[in-house]
Amino acid sequence: MMHHAIQHPVTTQNRIDDWFDPDGFVAEPNAWTPERATRIARLDGITELTAKHWEVINHVRRQFYSHGSLPVMRLVCRAAGLDRHKAHKLFSSCKGLWRVAGLPNPGEEAKAYMD
Repeated sequence: MMHHAIQHPVTTQNRIDDWFDPDGFVAEPNAWTPERATRIARLDGITELTAKHWEVINHVRRQFYSHGSLPVMRLVCRAAGLDRHKAHKLFSSCKGLWRVAGLPNPGEEAKAYMD
């Protein structure tokens, strides 16, 4: 007698690969949660999101949703009291910050400034 494993449908919420678009940005920004931010950070090599990480994440999210565009990183760093070298230690790149913050693909022009 053979036993067959029951196949359960895989939902988008359970498949981390489905969280991202082909460019590696969050495909469904409305599904972002702090828990997802922590999981995305781990994917990007950030083992723990500290209070300073959250300060930057929350600032970037507020700026994006207030203005609808990529915030100027120099101003983000200033608002968080960071120099750009410390900011790069928190997130490996602007793209990394953008991903953890759960923001949508910013488009071709903005992506050129992110690495």
